Amino acid sequence: MSSAELPRVRFAPSPTGYLHVGSARTALFNWLYARSTGGTMVLRIEDTDESRNRPELTDAIFEYLEWLGIDYDEGPLYQSERRERHRKAVQQLLDGDRAYLCDADDNELPGTEMAAGRAVRFRTPEGTTVIDDVIRGEVAVDHTQLGDFVIWRSDGSPTFVLANAVDDADMAITHAIRGEDLLSSTPRAVLVAEALGAAPPIYAHLPLLVNEQRKKLSKRRDDVSLESYRQQGYLASAMANYLALLGWGPRDGVEIRPMAEIIEQFRLEDVNKAPAFFDLAKLEHFNGVYIRGLEPDALLAALAPHLESDQAPWPPERYRPDVVASMIPLVQEKLRTLSDIQRQVDWLFCPDPSMDEKSWDKSVVRGKASVEILDGTIAALADCPWDPDTVKDTVFAVGEAHGVNRSKSQAPVRVAVTGRSVGPPLFEPMVDHLTREEVLRRLQAARSQL
Repeated sequence: MSSAELPRVRFAPSPTGYLHVGSARTALFNWLYARSTGGTMVLRIEDTDESRNRPELTDAIFEYLEWLGIDYDEGPLYQSERRERHRKAVQQLLDGDRAYLCDADDNELPGTEMAAGRAVRFRTPEGTTVIDDVIRGEVAVDHTQLGDFVIWRSDGSPTFVLANAVDDADMAITHAIRGEDLLSSTPRAVLVAEALGAAPPIYAHLPLLVNEQRKKLSKRRDDVSLESYRQQGYLASAMANYLALLGWGPRDGVEIRPMAEIIEQFRLEDVNKAPAFFDLAKLEHFNGVYIRGLEPDALLAALAPHLESDQAPWPPERYRPDVVASMIPLVQEKLRTLSDIQRQVDWLFCPDPSMDEKSWDKSVVRGKASVEILDGTIAALADCPWDPDTVKDTVFAVGEAHGVNRSKSQAPVRVAVTGRSVGPPLFEPMVDHLTREEVLRRLQAARSQL
C-alpha cells in the first residue's frame, strides 16, 4: 500500500473543557487505527469558539494525550488560524448558489458578498444523503430533516459543520472516527464537502459511553474527567487499556495486555455499535493488575504524589520514604488505586491513628475479651524483647490465656494501633517503625474507651 493510500485520521477536540473519558476514548481509537494500519494521526484543535476557549484547556489536552501515551504525527493544527480559508469556502458556496445570506429573522437577502452582521445558510437540496458508516452500517437521512442550516455566523465565525468539512478536505482526512453524538451533524458535513467539490471522509461513529443505569455519561452526573481519575491514583497504562475495550474487544478475548498487542489486534470494523458500559469496578480491577505488575522502585515513584501531597493526612515532617519502601512488599497486592496507599500506611506517620468506626464497633473490639486482651497486652509488651516475632508470640499468648484464637486476639491490638481491622501484616512494621512507648500509648488510649 502506497503512502497516498494509507489512512489519515484526526483527533479534533475543542478546548472548552477538560478532557474526559469519552474524548480520550475517541483519541485512543483514532490512534489505534493509525498505528495498526501504518497511517497518520493528526491533532487538530477546534478553537473557533473564542468566548469559551482558554489556553490552559488546550495545554491540558496535550498533557493528557501524553499521559495516555497517545502521540500524533502532524499538529497541533489550530482551526482558529484557518478563519480566512473558511471564509473563502463560504464565499465559494455563495458564488455557486449553494448558500445564501440571511438576516436575523432568517430571511434570505439578495447578493453574495459576505458582510459583518450577516449569517450564511447552506441551501440544502432535495433528496437523501446516505452514509456508509464503518460501525453503524448504512445511515440514510432525508434532507427535509436538515433544513437550510447555518454555516457562517453573523459574528464572522464558521460553524462546526463548515469548519470540519473544509478542514477534513484540506488535510486529506480519510477516516473521521468520532462519537455517536456527532452522527446527526454528519449529513450536513457530507453535503458541504460535496458542494465544495471534495470527497468526504469515511465515517465511523463510536458507541456512546453509559453509566450503570445505562444512561449516557454526563459531566453533571458522572465522574468523567481524566484529571479526577489520575488524582484518584489510576495508572495511565491501565486507563488506556480499559478505554480500548469500550466498544471494542480483541478477537482472542484477552483483555488485559500490553498496548503493542492491542495495536496488533485492533480492527475498526470490529467496533460494536451498542452502548459501552463504563464500569468503574472493572477499571479498578484493571488498575490493581497493573499496580501489581510494577517493580518496587517504579511503584514507589508512582505512589510519591499521593504520599507527598498537601492532601496527605499526616504532617509532612513525619513522612519517611524509606518506611513506605519497606511496606511495598506488604501492601502492593492490596492496592487498587495509588491513593489507597494512604490508608495502608497512615498509621505509621500520623500522631494518632484515624479510627474507623466500623472497625471499632465490631463486637470483637467492644466485647469483654477485648478488654482482657488489651489489659494483658499492655502489661506483656511493657518489658518483653522488642522484635516482631516476640511481640507477635506475646500477643497470641495473651489471647490464648483468655480462650481467644489468634485472629481474634490480634484484632483489638490492630484496631488500637492502626485504627482499622484490616490492613497489611501488623507486627513487623509496628515494631520496626513505631517505638514501644508509642504502641503502648495507643493501646492504653483504646483501652480507656472500652
